Amino acid sequence: MKKIFVAITLAILCLSIVLSFTVNAQQADSWPMFHRDTAHTGYSTATGPSTNQTLWVFDTNGWVLTSPAVANGIVYFTSSDEGYFHTSNNNIYALNAKDGSKIWNYSVSAKIYTSPAVADDMVFFGSDDHAIYGLNATTGAYVWKCVTGGPAEGAPTVSNGVVYAGSNDKKLWAIDAASGMPLWNFTTGGLVTSAPAVDNGVVYFGSYDKKVYALDASTGAEKWSFPTESVVASSPAVADGKVFVGSFDNNTYALNADTGVLVWKVKTGYDQCVQASPAFVNGVIYTGGAFDKKVYALDAATGTQKWTSTLDDGLTTAPAIIGNTIYVTSTLGNKTYALDSESGNFLWSFQTNGYIYSSPAVVDGIAYFGAYDGNFYAVGQTASTSGAAIPNTVYYVIVIVVLIVVIVAAIVMLRKRR
Repeated sequence: MKKIFVAITLAILCLSIVLSFTVNAQQADSWPMFHRDTAHTGYSTATGPSTNQTLWVFDTNGWVLTSPAVANGIVYFTSSDEGYFHTSNNNIYALNAKDGSKIWNYSVSAKIYTSPAVADDMVFFGSDDHAIYGLNATTGAYVWKCVTGGPAEGAPTVSNGVVYAGSNDKKLWAIDAASGMPLWNFTTGGLVTSAPAVDNGVVYFGSYDKKVYALDASTGAEKWSFPTESVVASSPAVADGKVFVGSFDNNTYALNADTGVLVWKVKTGYDQCVQASPAFVNGVIYTGGAFDKKVYALDAATGTQKWTSTLDDGLTTAPAIIGNTIYVTSTLGNKTYALDSESGNFLWSFQTNGYIYSSPAVVDGIAYFGAYDGNFYAVGQTASTSGAAIPNTVYYVIVIVVLIVVIVAAIVMLRKRR
């Protein structure tokens, strides 16, 4: 009996190790929210596209204004009719990430300016109808909505079962991800369209009142705020004990994450615009300004410039870093670029027929993004894995079945030895 117990224990241990590698690989090759992780570093160790080959295009008959999320073989993004006022065709789409075939779409009554976030088989987004929505990520079925006091135009971030999102009612909202019940809200002096970053129990975000805020993630209590000289629409990235964020005052800032004290600031734009959200990897910050047409690589500790690369036009989106390559879109130039992260050297570009406000999500060798031409694009090499999405519930059933098989096999082998 003791030998059987030992065999079963070893079998479970071996299987657990295999499964942990599998789960880590799944997490590495996903992009579940704006700028990928809750700290908004924009970095992944997964494979990036080495070519600008068009794999597929999905026509929305509208504008794709936001950045996609990719999880479990499904790519999620939002689209609205052309125009800046109330429109009738406002959707969140779920497509097969491999071939672009539509799995489902869900319509709302007003424009959608937020990127979706995916967690625990739910997908979350905000709309100009003042509501933040939670849908079933597999089926698109409505689960809940939380009504705010204004158009909900801040991209949601999901951390530890809580959805954090900003609204034009000047508030940051914390919402229970399972039920949609508001947990707390915090009032600023301006619109909150900055996607909040969450790290070590603290929420960081910017406001149109020109400030960067740090709040306790559990209670919403203010820890500190830092005044810049203009609107903060950029979404912070948190790494190495610092908060990196841009302001319309043309500067990128590094703040102490614990105290909010200024570490450094560097001019990275002109004429009112550092809208780009910085990305971080290996001690380097990558960002850009809307109108100076440049991508900057800055030393994260000092702000010292390592290199700049000039695009055909300006950018307002967030760079994605995969391995040694930066993927960034030029909003006004209608292009997505791949640059070498060490030198800034040009690798390739991809031309669309409209402005690109969609920051790229990069998963399994494919870059996903949308444009004002109404199209959503998948660019890169053919994915190495099947595009068939496996829901979490199915995955767990498979794990349990494999575990039972391993245990039974161990018992049978021991009995044969007797």
